Amino acid sequence: MKLKHILLSFISIVLFTSVSVAQETTNDSIPKQEDAYGLRVGADLSKPLRTLLEDGYSGFEIVGDFRISERFYAAAEIGNEKKERFESNLNSIASGSYVKIGADFNAYNNWLGMENAIYGGLRYGFSTFSQELLAYGIYTTNQTFPGTFRVDPREYTGLTASWLELQVGVKTEILNNLYLTINLQLKRKISETTPDNFDNLFIPGFNRTYDFSEFGAGYGYSISYLIPIFKK
Repeated sequence: MKLKHILLSFISIVLFTSVSVAQETTNDSIPKQEDAYGLRVGADLSKPLRTLLEDGYSGFEIVGDFRISERFYAAAEIGNEKKERFESNLNSIASGSYVKIGADFNAYNNWLGMENAIYGGLRYGFSTFSQELLAYGIYTTNQTFPGTFRVDPREYTGLTASWLELQVGVKTEILNNLYLTINLQLKRKISETTPDNFDNLFIPGFNRTYDFSEFGAGYGYSISYLIPIFKK
């Protein structure tokens, strides 16, 4: 009986030691992930492309974000746009600058070593711009005196507008720290100043406006580079 107890004690010690070693080996073999925190800056490629392909448009936008936690990023965009509108009943030019400030939430669970994102974000946008009315048609239903097209240049400066913007997009790391991003934007105007007897047909940063609607839409396609500051 004494020998049996000694053998059972010995077997218990061996089993306990084996389990402890296995646990340590397993924990050591799990690779540890270090997430990069830093400033990511870049440019919207869609606006230079639109400048080349669309008559009467020119613009650029600088984009950036900073990671503040595992899922959240502070984000901002700043840009400038000019839109000429030459139609049968109206000729006008809108130009100005804008800034958008907000945050993004990454809903994508990355695999080990990946830094991609499927995100949703909210922005507050503010634009300061000018409208230049070059010529316009006078509408009339009287067939005896048909409408005329009047050339009467007028410039309205110091105009402002603000809006809230919802963004959804995908961010993909194509090379080390180099990212491509595509997003869609839904905008809701909060406020705007309008010229006398004339509407804002285009607001830089907000895009085209529509009668009887405070909503607008847009898109972005950008390339950016992450400047790592620390890892966590």
